[in-house]
Amino acid sequence: MKKKSSYKNLVLIKHPLVERDITILRDKKTKSEIFRSAVTRISNVLAVEISNAFSISEFKVDTPLEKTKGFRLKQEIVLIPVLRAGLAMVDGFLQLIPDAKLGHIGLERNEITLLPNSYYFKTPKNLSKSEVILLDPMLATGGSASAAISVLKKRGAKDFVFACLLAAPEGVKKLLKDHPDVIIFSAALDRQINKKGYILPGLGDAGDRTFGTL
Repeated sequence: MKKKSSYKNLVLIKHPLVERDITILRDKKTKSEIFRSAVTRISNVLAVEISNAFSISEFKVDTPLEKTKGFRLKQEIVLIPVLRAGLAMVDGFLQLIPDAKLGHIGLERNEITLLPNSYYFKTPKNLSKSEVILLDPMLATGGSASAAISVLKKRGAKDFVFACLLAAPEGVKKLLKDHPDVIIFSAALDRQINKKGYILPGLGDAGDRTFGTL
């Protein structure tokens, strides 16, 4: 389901159902409840792809008939959605990784400078021993994602994955320049961003379309 990308550390998800759901997200006629469902389904696929790299340990488990091999995840998984749009991706990941812990980062983009302003930060302890998955539907300018990762690194986080629905070349380049150790998983790579920092062709404002605040 992976698709080769010309960008180092960018993994694009190639799957017919994902492409169908991306189209649903792009359609301006799509209502919020349908939009949210499509985001959850795409997040399911992203979770499957990202979890391929997780380490597991073996242990004995009792079935109703006998003992057999069982497996559990070695590392603690921490999901950190960037507020507020990143919240839309949480359910899709939790459906696959129900024992994951949750943190939150609030970053609001200044519409003039396009730079992110931080207004909230709360995460579980021991980030240095966890696999951190940062969730944000749109990787546009890359400013918010880069700032969020910088904050997390200062708090001790070391192992990162960034998951999004759509990415723009500008955002990919900035994130890979600022944080070359971070792997990006995206369902699509769009053409560019416009002067206001929105992805083209994109899907509009993911937060507004998720929560019906247009």
